[in-house]
Amino acid sequence: MNIMNPSTASNVYAFDKRLLARMAGALGDDKTIGRIALDLGHVFSERLPDLLKQETGHDIAIGYAGFKMGLRNELIAELGEAALLSDVTLRNWCADFQIGCDSPVLITLVEALLGAEPTDIEEPLPRALSKIEIDVAVPVFEGIAEVVRMAVNAPGSFEPVVARPHNGAERLPPDPALEDIYAASIDMTCGLGPVLSTFSVIVPQSVLLKTQIVPPRSAGQNDSMKTDWSEQLEEQIRRSAVTLEARIQLESLTLDTISRLQPGDVIPFHDGQDVRVEVNANGRDLYVCEFGRSGARYTVRIKDTHGSEEDILRHIMS
Repeated sequence: MNIMNPSTASNVYAFDKRLLARMAGALGDDKTIGRIALDLGHVFSERLPDLLKQETGHDIAIGYAGFKMGLRNELIAELGEAALLSDVTLRNWCADFQIGCDSPVLITLVEALLGAEPTDIEEPLPRALSKIEIDVAVPVFEGIAEVVRMAVNAPGSFEPVVARPHNGAERLPPDPALEDIYAASIDMTCGLGPVLSTFSVIVPQSVLLKTQIVPPRSAGQNDSMKTDWSEQLEEQIRRSAVTLEARIQLESLTLDTISRLQPGDVIPFHDGQDVRVEVNANGRDLYVCEFGRSGARYTVRIKDTHGSEEDILRHIMS
């Protein structure tokens, strides 16, 4: 057994983590990663505006905003709690990369999809998105992932698998038992009306260093992809689940009577014949109904609406 004497022990040093990562091809230099990020940014700026224009009818400016390098968990955390995040897999390219997008542009995009003029929309403050807003954002994230797929030309032509986006505040903390890896964040500006936000694609540097970005093809070759994406986004809006609530006005009672009510006491409806019911979602009135019954279940029958189909969609989304 060799026992290390003090003079020998003093010559043992921990191997530099960055040097080891660079030797293993998991860490690149600024110039190399920057070139790859710029090439990918060029593909985004060429392809993504057409996807968004096809659906909204408005010009949406997409531009390269630079890149950042660092540990992946730190890059994700820098996006903030008001960003929407998704974990993505693209077979034969990267098993785990992330897409993050600032919430203001997604809120504005929802308004534009519902018919509002982007120039008339006040810039929203960053905030967590509602379930319905996330439903609408899903095809946006899938569109970003699709552009990544085309740009990197992964063997096998597999489709990216995009996990349902979640608010940054809801993201689970990283597992402390797993060592963080070096990654790069490719940042893109996304301008709609008065709102200029950023979306980011965070990819391990070990993947980027092996990636050859494919330049955009000529215009007109992506019409089928645009149509499919547009139809999917419109369908996503209309299939979003909404919780409805019914409100029935009861007979007025004195405060003294109300304070004395006990289990089993009965309060009559305000209406004597057809009982009027107001149905709402997200605090917005949608329908005027009458109370009824069908078999063993209580029901409401719609008698009138609070506006057109477009108005109702806007009420629910706002």
